[in-house]
Amino acid sequence: MTLVDLIVYIIMPLLSLALVFAFYRVLKGPTIADRVVAVDLITTIGLALIVCFAMIAEQTLFIDVAMVVALTGFLGTIAFAYYIEQQKG
Repeated sequence: MTLVDLIVYIIMPLLSLALVFAFYRVLKGPTIADRVVAVDLITTIGLALIVCFAMIAEQTLFIDVAMVVALTGFLGTIAFAYYIEQQKG
């Protein structure tokens, strides 16, 4: 079993299942903070899916796309944390 086979048959389905569970938390999250953490998790899982696809397709350009997605997700999480901090004080 090669690395590409491992990614296609094991890792990608597990990441897809994790994505379904994260979407469930977005829909059912009792608080807004739970939903934002779930959206951050969705961003991270999407990042992992992009990297896996880049390995399968042997295209390094997708790694650059993954870095942009990671930076955007990080900035979104920081913005939400700043918003919550402003609401408390």
